[in-house]
Amino acid sequence: MSYWKLFKLKFEGNPVHFGELGIGMEETSDRIHSDTLFSAWISAYARLFLKDAVEELLQQFQTQEEPPFRLSSTFIYRQVNGKTIYYLPCPLKRPIKYPEDDFEFAKEYKKLNYLPLEVWQRWYQGDGWKDSDGEELKAKAKAKKGDKIDGELTKAGTFDYGEAVKKGKVPKIAVDRITRATNIYCTNFVYYQENSGLYFLVEFSKPEFENTFLNVLKFLGEEGLGGERSSGAGQFEVEHSELTPEWEKVVNFDRGNFHSLISLFWEESLSNEFLANTSYELLRRGGWISSSPSGSQRRRKSIQMFAEGSVFLSKPKGKLADVTPPKSENFDFEKQRNGHKVYRSGISLSLPVNVKVE
Repeated sequence: MSYWKLFKLKFEGNPVHFGELGIGMEETSDRIHSDTLFSAWISAYARLFLKDAVEELLQQFQTQEEPPFRLSSTFIYRQVNGKTIYYLPCPLKRPIKYPEDDFEFAKEYKKLNYLPLEVWQRWYQGDGWKDSDGEELKAKAKAKKGDKIDGELTKAGTFDYGEAVKKGKVPKIAVDRITRATNIYCTNFVYYQENSGLYFLVEFSKPEFENTFLNVLKFLGEEGLGGERSSGAGQFEVEHSELTPEWEKVVNFDRGNFHSLISLFWEESLSNEFLANTSYELLRRGGWISSSPSGSQRRRKSIQMFAEGSVFLSKPKGKLADVTPPKSENFDFEKQRNGHKVYRSGISLSLPVNVKVE
């Protein structure tokens, strides 16, 4: 029988750089997706336990019906007045009782990419939409800077997601190895505010694996997560805990009619039946690896994955995607010293939801 744990990543003032598509190093996200977190954890596991242990572990993810663990993407948490606010991705279907006539607040509703757990649970597992929610969103749409809005959504922290982070650019200099010419560029960093950070959920199928997972995660915290680690970015401390009664209620909800992703999800092929009545967003996942003996970089295969918040009738499972560069790009892992295939995790984690059927 599986069980869930919650892990907090506390950066304690350390900046982070989670690269996004953009110009050079200027773009950064305030969180990382499940496939990136999985890859970082596996890389740390490999440094601790070496190649054979990694291959054995990855084999379990590929062959066993239920992998050793499933993990969510990371999301922001904030501690305000002694209360922790956990933000979850807003499902791509409307909550039950959502009104047909939403003209006056539709734009404000669409801005809500992340919801506090309290609001998320009410909308998607509880009583659903209230008329007062619409009135509050109307007031938010009409409000000017400095205007105060009062209501359940405001008190829960629905509109305060951006208060958890700040972004800042740091100028740097690149020096050409041959000509010694210099070039100035900027790197964008994210700074988590006091009592804020990232969290993620893990569903373990093997209780004995929890300690290993935690120890590797602590090692990863010392190494750092994301880019610019040589500059000290991305280091964190780990705090893990049992689920609170509020979270237990969410993960054990048994009256849902759909499943909403809290991770990325990939499978090689999906039937039309599985995709019926779905609402989803796709993300292209690519990037670079450095696995050749010379250390030269190669671009791994890019794939499309279903994003967090995508909603499916059936519970998505997911698989590891083989994104090893093709031999046509002079990447033959079989001939390399310590060569290996390259995988990206599409193994999914989702929550049951009760949404409006349209």
